[in-house]
Amino acid sequence: MDITYNKLVDVEWRRQDDRKAQLYSRCVVALATVATVLLAAMAVYNLLTPRVSSSHTASSSSIRLPQAESCYDPCEIVLVESIPEGLEFNSSTTHPSIFQAWLNLVSEARSSVDIASFYWTLTNKDTGTHEPTANQGETILKKLAELSGKLSVRIAVNRPQESQPQDDLKLLNDSGADIRTVNMRDLTSGVLHTKFWVVDKKHIYIGSANMDWRSLTQVKELGVVVYNCSCLAADLGKIFEAYWFLGESQKIPSPWPSSFSTLYNKDTPLQLPLNNTPSNVYLSSSPPSFCAAGRTPDIQSILSVMEDAQSFIYIAVMNYLPTMEFSHPKRYWADIDTQLRRVAYERRVKVRLLISCWASTQPVMFPFLKSLASVYDPMNKLDIQVRLFVVPANPKQKEIPFARVNHNKYMVTDKIAYIGTSNWSGDYFVHTAGSALVVNQTASRSPDPTVQSQLKAVFERDWSSDYSTPVTQNSNLKDFC
Repeated sequence: MDITYNKLVDVEWRRQDDRKAQLYSRCVVALATVATVLLAAMAVYNLLTPRVSSSHTASSSSIRLPQAESCYDPCEIVLVESIPEGLEFNSSTTHPSIFQAWLNLVSEARSSVDIASFYWTLTNKDTGTHEPTANQGETILKKLAELSGKLSVRIAVNRPQESQPQDDLKLLNDSGADIRTVNMRDLTSGVLHTKFWVVDKKHIYIGSANMDWRSLTQVKELGVVVYNCSCLAADLGKIFEAYWFLGESQKIPSPWPSSFSTLYNKDTPLQLPLNNTPSNVYLSSSPPSFCAAGRTPDIQSILSVMEDAQSFIYIAVMNYLPTMEFSHPKRYWADIDTQLRRVAYERRVKVRLLISCWASTQPVMFPFLKSLASVYDPMNKLDIQVRLFVVPANPKQKEIPFARVNHNKYMVTDKIAYIGTSNWSGDYFVHTAGSALVVNQTASRSPDPTVQSQLKAVFERDWSSDYSTPVTQNSNLKDFC
């Protein structure tokens, strides 16, 4: 019986084992099928819904962005300058004037003009003089006033102080322009320092020139105009819309609504043709709290451009200070300074700084410039050099307040052209509203000159001119400016 029972049990166990094996096989097949379906679904989802990684996101927003696409507009880019009257170069490097560029934009406008600006003094009422060189600024103001009654003109401007003239803004407002002031002091303790135009959502200007008559005839400025480039204009328009929003709400959203987000940044630039040359382009912005999802903060843009440089970095800015220039108590801020020293030492990148020197230059800037200039030792392949640029002035020109200065704010490397609106001290990147255009055309084989090569030529012209003076550890700069 025991033997029979054992046989029966053995047969029954075998039957159960067979059923288990069959059931196991069916489970394996089912699980494999489910896994295959899930993997296929994930692949389709990833294909249809690309995402920008967290490293692309400048704010705390978790908004997912669609994949950036190329732009096929026939974009034309033009470097433009203001050369102060009496400033003459022994050089063939010249570019159209900012005055002419602004006139062109006004004449091209058919539906809208949006301008982000620090302040407005296009007439010389602020000086109490009858300076004839104010005529270019007055012409621009007149043209904008005429446009304001015919199409949409919007102006986002830093909230003026009581001492600042407001005649220009009143004229434009009375003519039909919509004006919003942004109270940056309350928002970030900074100012709205940006200087750009967006026309018909397809033409743009960005650069160092303020809406000031002196910026056209008495101050050295540099900017860029891009025509027929709706993709880039739409992206700059988002920065303008942020200012426009803040002018009404007077409160910084966190996170910014998705309508302010951008596809284009230092990691995923906009791909477009500039003057028939394939280009990678993006716009950066400051302060970081103004950057919606996807937007590269301006300081990260600058550090990234320096990081990518392989042979040289040329910088031309009015002010250079590794400090929080306007903070109380005083604060050291060495993000840019440290990066320059690092790339000069670790990768032997050649660094040149051309800094402005004029009546309003802060003496504290000189020790920091001398310190940078001391990092020069050809034997050890350390090559940082600094020069000061002085715009000459005759007795009459010296009477014009806040004039006769190199107001440029750009950087050019062996790869990239960076054209901004900010001075280079900490406040401008932490508290103050600014913006910049970053262009990379180095992969091009086009015979046409790139923006990078044109900007490099401007720097070299200024660097080697009679208006440029080297800074060394032994330089006596007390009365130089």
